Amino acid sequence: MRKSGGAEKKRVRRSSGAVQNGTRDPSSDTPHMKQSTKKDVFQLFAEKVRDHKDLVSRWAVLQETRVEYFRGKDFVNFLKNHPELKDILEPNKSLEVEEIANTLLRKNLLVRCDRVVKTVRPGKKKFWPAHLEIFPDQVFSENDAFFAWTFVKRQPLWQTLLSFFWPVLTLAICLFPVYPHRCKVLILYACAGVLLLILSLLLLRATIFGALYIILGKRVWFFPNILAEEATLRELFRFWPKKDEEERPTWTARLFYAVVAMLVILLLRHHAPDEAARARYQKRMFNIIDDVLEWSPRLALSGMIEKQQTVVNATEPNNSFADGRKTNSEHSEQSGDEVFGNIDDVDQPQHEDHIQG
Repeated sequence: MRKSGGAEKKRVRRSSGAVQNGTRDPSSDTPHMKQSTKKDVFQLFAEKVRDHKDLVSRWAVLQETRVEYFRGKDFVNFLKNHPELKDILEPNKSLEVEEIANTLLRKNLLVRCDRVVKTVRPGKKKFWPAHLEIFPDQVFSENDAFFAWTFVKRQPLWQTLLSFFWPVLTLAICLFPVYPHRCKVLILYACAGVLLLILSLLLLRATIFGALYIILGKRVWFFPNILAEEATLRELFRFWPKKDEEERPTWTARLFYAVVAMLVILLLRHHAPDEAARARYQKRMFNIIDDVLEWSPRLALSGMIEKQQTVVNATEPNNSFADGRKTNSEHSEQSGDEVFGNIDDVDQPQHEDHIQG
């Protein structure tokens, strides 16, 4: 009995000490955890509005960061056409559009922006800007006001998978030299085909634009967003051109550009390379491509071994040449001594005959 009483006292002391040290029962923190994990209704509203397709938005650069933004008047028209989205706000669904936007601004879910370039060239109209800056007065307005989302948009599954695919693609590109010959040829022709398609598309696009501009005075760009930096993937492959809202060019400007185009064509034709130069360039390119396609680690190792052998073979003649020079010098010295000895032998009898005479 005394043991059980002592054990109970120890348990009470441990539990009281745990409370004093700041540790709580996890069951007591359950309401607080649920309250913290629950998202703000305005956060849910902002995510729902941003993911909706009917809100017209664009991408631009804000302080060296790409952001998605919309116009104030488009936000007002969007909520007028979709009032059911206000039900997400629950007790605040009776708020006006301006009050909702100001609440989003106070919660730092939106930020009001302005154009970096505020002056418009003569004959031009105001379009969606590509570069923005933060507006000093963070209050909602419909008149030429832009608002950018500040929170990170939830990525779909395919973007997550693509982020894991990029390192694999980079590694595959680095390992291109060790691929089999057929794979190298297939990749080469595929890349060359894509590059040729892009260049042909840009050339055809510019030709159509120039012809329609000179003949009819209309600005028609097929694939209008193909060179745009702020365009999304869906807008990038848009085929039909936008409506030409600019003023029609004068006939003098059209005539000037026609003359310039003719001069450029004649200049390129005059300085075009002849058949021999094209053949030499083609042969040089084929040699470079063959070197890339036929390279392999075995050839590289064999080439290194052959290079070492050539270095060894090049040093051996030098040694033999030095040895030959040494033997030749010794032989010449011996022959010189023999010659001088013969001369002395010949001169000695002549000297004796002279003395006897």
